[in-house]
Amino acid sequence: MSAAVPTLGHYLALAAAILVGVAGQLLLKSGAAGAAGFVDQIFRWHSIIGLGLYGMAAFLYMAALQTIPVSIAFPSVSISYALVVLAGHFLYGEALGWPQIAGVALICSGIVVLFRG
Repeated sequence: MSAAVPTLGHYLALAAAILVGVAGQLLLKSGAAGAAGFVDQIFRWHSIIGLGLYGMAAFLYMAALQTIPVSIAFPSVSISYALVVLAGHFLYGEALGWPQIAGVALICSGIVVLFRG
């Protein structure tokens, strides 16, 4: 298998996959809020669109993997955890204490190390 050179388009596909996945996660959280139960949660529009966004994120990720090594692409997806922590705090009032801040800092540090190596 020959190694193709990653292009800006492939990195944009990776970034889009991450952002679309974050949006999907946040919609799943919205679908859970106020649902009468799990079955109700599944059929709320938030949940349905959230699952659709997860599917879209998977296709974008597949496009990115055409040239970006999985050893770079998959760890890069961890930035979505940091984004969801921040969005959870600002959108849903979830905790943002020292444990969350330290975790986000470690994730971001890991991404910086990954792309500098």
